[in-house]
Amino acid sequence: MNLARILAAALLALASCLAQAQPASFATRPVRLVVPYPPGGSIDVLARALAPELSAVWGQPVLVENLAGAGGILGTEKVATAPGDGHTLLMGVNPVVVGNRFLFRSLPYDPDRSLAPVAMIAQSGQMAVAHPSLPAGTMKELIELARKSPGKLTYASYGHGSQPQLFFETIGKREGVEFLHVPYKGIAPATTAVVAGEVMLTIASPGQLGAMVKAGRLKALAIGATTRARDFPAVPTAAEAGFAYAQSSIWFGMFAPGSTPPALVERISRDVAAIARRTDFAEKQVTSRGFEVVASGPAEFAAAIKAEVVSTGEMVRAAGVKPE
Repeated sequence: MNLARILAAALLALASCLAQAQPASFATRPVRLVVPYPPGGSIDVLARALAPELSAVWGQPVLVENLAGAGGILGTEKVATAPGDGHTLLMGVNPVVVGNRFLFRSLPYDPDRSLAPVAMIAQSGQMAVAHPSLPAGTMKELIELARKSPGKLTYASYGHGSQPQLFFETIGKREGVEFLHVPYKGIAPATTAVVAGEVMLTIASPGQLGAMVKAGRLKALAIGATTRARDFPAVPTAAEAGFAYAQSSIWFGMFAPGSTPPALVERISRDVAAIARRTDFAEKQVTSRGFEVVASGPAEFAAAIKAEVVSTGEMVRAAGVKPE
């Protein structure tokens, strides 16, 4: 009799553990996919492409909500403080969990605990480009030119602590040269300034710059990734150009509130990755825009973020960027 009771208790405990391991009922109402930037950008376009696909899988509307402001902080905070039931998700880029921690003295969310990485969907190395009139066609020639004209070679960024500033200031410190920083209000005006010859240099994704490079309106020097860009096989990586430390990339990823059960995070991740890996979706929404499909799971995504925090911290120190 005692043995029967022990077995019954064990089975009950096992059933309870199994029940806890299963994702909570999902989705039971519309899902909000928050984009912490204005409509029309690359992250917004990807979110709106994913929304109907996820809606078909989950059987509930997936509504994209743009909540821009404060460098992505407003929208990110909304998701970080939402219930962890999977019905409020974030489509974010590097700054929300990596860059912002170095740019602001305090954040209304903990980038390591308030958000649960779901999946890195796509990424791209940033391409260093110059105005065609610049008498330098390689990174080494650029450094030699900067050495001959200290503080006269200008580069456009899209603000304090943005990737162009970190990229060129890190190179400047490592190579003992000086560039002149000219900030603009966004990546589009920064790129336009280089095309117009107002400044000589900047970096952005091949998707952003590709058409202008192919048209000869910009000159590509290198790409800050571990592999060459598919659409620009002749452009060397920074490592191939002799500057392995000059890495710069942008990624698009999905996050859930930090309180979301791991089993539910895994469920959402599998659904997102399955869509991202589909050939028709990948070609139309990712690779055609100059990005590469990653579709990594939560653990891989978290590890990538951790490594990027270390490398970004080094670049921030090299650039002398101080939190505001």
